[in-house]
Amino acid sequence: MRGKCYLIRYGELGTKGDNRKVFINKLSKNIRSSLKGFPGLEIISDRDHTYIYLNDEDPEAVLAILQDVSGIQRISLVLPSDKDVESLQKLCLQELSKSEGKTFKVNVKRHDKRYHLSSYELCVAIADYILDNSSFEVDVHNPDAKLNIELREDGAYLSLHEYPGAGGYPLGMNGKVLLLLSGGIDSPVAAYSLLRRGIKVECLHFAAPPYTSNAVIDKLEDLAGVLNRYQDKIMVSVVPFTKLQEDIYKHVAEPYCITIMRRMMLRIATIVAKNNHCLAIATGESIGQVASQTLDSMQTINEVTNFPIIRPLACSDKLDIIHTSQKIGTYEISIRPYEDCCTIFKPKKPKTKPSIKDCLYYEKQWDWQSQVEQCANSLSYFLMEQGKRKDPEEEK
Repeated sequence: MRGKCYLIRYGELGTKGDNRKVFINKLSKNIRSSLKGFPGLEIISDRDHTYIYLNDEDPEAVLAILQDVSGIQRISLVLPSDKDVESLQKLCLQELSKSEGKTFKVNVKRHDKRYHLSSYELCVAIADYILDNSSFEVDVHNPDAKLNIELREDGAYLSLHEYPGAGGYPLGMNGKVLLLLSGGIDSPVAAYSLLRRGIKVECLHFAAPPYTSNAVIDKLEDLAGVLNRYQDKIMVSVVPFTKLQEDIYKHVAEPYCITIMRRMMLRIATIVAKNNHCLAIATGESIGQVASQTLDSMQTINEVTNFPIIRPLACSDKLDIIHTSQKIGTYEISIRPYEDCCTIFKPKKPKTKPSIKDCLYYEKQWDWQSQVEQCANSLSYFLMEQGKRKDPEEEK
């Protein structure tokens, strides 16, 4: 009989039909990669579950990593036992006594059909023992603790402690996108949402020195470092945006400056995304949050490209976004008081319903095309891997 293990439940992956095996194999590969620092683990995946046998490894350290692996719905700690009734009774009471609840329920799955008791008879035997030897009470509808027992030929297995996983799809199943990473609250949360759907991210940041501080780049490093919990390598590209942004504010009426700036950003991002083999551009925009994020503005800004644009937070409430940023550990980094290029030249009365016709008029006032090309071809890069900055050349 093997020792204690974590039982991984797939959740949404179970709906994948003929493609299910592909998703499960990808998840198994991601789990093994995430847990490569624990050589004593034994990992076995099948159609319904993945089993991670702990041996001498630290259960809490392993659990902390598993909870950040996208594609895992739930995680249960499973304890082995002999199949005799007395051993099961004692183990169930011992583990139940560690919980803070007052009620319990026993579930038995009898895979070993030769076992001398039926599932119901074993449930009753264990429940009676707990009732006679503790103050716990039975609640079959809404128990504080569920004692789940599986009887197999090689022994019995009890799971009581269940933990939430990240859910979603295994990372890498749905391709790669280029995320516009500003350094604010929203875009790191958008990255987290994409990662949970199995989408890898590269990041693109628009810098406008000397108007923006070098401390913004430090923020980006720290944000990408936190996101390394979910994707171990993240490339960040930085666009030298100063000259183009200055010219926007020189040739464009103030209410339209943000709209034109966003149009230029999308043009640059489209070039970079295609060069880097990304399948879409992603942003942290939420409908109606600021002037450039009204539907009218989005339509006018989107007009410059037919490349797919994903907005994971489009219908998210700002308070929900803040809550998620606090949960994943990016909030305190995002609120550091260093401005990005979207805020330093913020107009007093930005246009909330800009027209494409007006945008085209302003864009005829100077040669922005060459500047867009120059920006897209003058990027600087850094790679964040497992929370540390590396030179991308080291990867080659």
